[in-house]
Amino acid sequence: MRRVFYGWWIVASGFGLELLIGALLFHAYGAYAVLLREEFGWSKTMLSAAFSMARAESGILGPIQGWLTDRFGPRTIIRVGMVIFGLGLLLFSRIEGPVAFFLTFFMMAIGTSLGGYLPISVAIVTWFRRRRSLALSISGMGMALGGLMTPFVVASLSRFGWRGTAFASGIVVLVIALPLAQLMRHPPERYGLTPDGEPRQADDVAARPAEMRSYTAREAMATPAFWYISVGHAAALLVVSAVMVHMVIHVTERLGYSLQQAGAVVALLTVMQITGQLTGGWLGDRFSKRRICAGCMLGHAAALMVLGLATAFWMVLLFAVLHGLSWGMRGPLMAAIRADYFGSGSFGMITGVSSMVIMFGMMLGPLVAGILADRTGSYVPGFSVLAACAAAGSVAFVLARRPAAR
Repeated sequence: MRRVFYGWWIVASGFGLELLIGALLFHAYGAYAVLLREEFGWSKTMLSAAFSMARAESGILGPIQGWLTDRFGPRTIIRVGMVIFGLGLLLFSRIEGPVAFFLTFFMMAIGTSLGGYLPISVAIVTWFRRRRSLALSISGMGMALGGLMTPFVVASLSRFGWRGTAFASGIVVLVIALPLAQLMRHPPERYGLTPDGEPRQADDVAARPAEMRSYTAREAMATPAFWYISVGHAAALLVVSAVMVHMVIHVTERLGYSLQQAGAVVALLTVMQITGQLTGGWLGDRFSKRRICAGCMLGHAAALMVLGLATAFWMVLLFAVLHGLSWGMRGPLMAAIRADYFGSGSFGMITGVSSMVIMFGMMLGPLVAGILADRTGSYVPGFSVLAACAAAGSVAFVLARRPAAR
């Protein structure tokens, strides 16, 4: 019987790691924010600032992280990151004020950055070429599936409180994530294998010359495509980050629904995201990635406007469908299009440098929505501004054409 190509074990490991990060932090943060506001009376702006500060960390440290991943391999970096993430959750459960909150959240952000998207993507793009979009989409489904865990996290928050839930989450990360990290290998040639598991002779004749043309980070930065992709990615994350921080607050405080109903909205969003990822991964290996991304940006913009203007629960559900599909289809193509354009030789460094641009989307999205909501008493102005930026970001992907062959 033919053995399973080891690259799929890399994908499975990435799926599990992203699931932990998504379920225990990113999708859960909105619910934590509601309870932190109740206990400490903190403003939306402050809660947004913590999230934005954490995203600034990922951008500032991105080039360093990319270099470390290319130099020492994904497995080592992921193990370090998951230990930091787990310890951060344990310390977060003990906070008593804003300083400790910011410090522990920053610590968790470093951990999820080191143990999450970038090193996982570095591993996957070296193990796959022909099925790269599909592999990235399956791995990324872990983050999406984390959203389906939100009702369970909300139930834990309601029964055991946010402190007990955070402490238990830290233990779960330390127990599960470290064994998953051990599955990582990099690159396949070191283990006598080839990308996609294809016969060695086919790889040597056909694929290897393409890999020899991999761009360095400096060469990639000299192309317009690098900057267009980075700007488009940042515009998308304006919406994604704002939704992560403010959607649950908006649905519970302004629209008057319960925390459990908000958790159900997150679950629907996640189902749509998973659907989008499977569809986007299949389409991305067959059609123009940049055109798919441009269409998804318009979907992000429309979804945020529907959420901001929602007057009935069906409108909130429509938002979840539009945003989930757009996020799911676009997400895995961000790494795939960079690998297609610039190769995998310096993928970690290229992605790390790009994160210095992307971080502005993750930082500004929650801040714009939070500040305007505090000043106007409504999320409509902030969501409208972010939706306009996302729509404009579609142009960046239209212009992001593949660099000419060197």
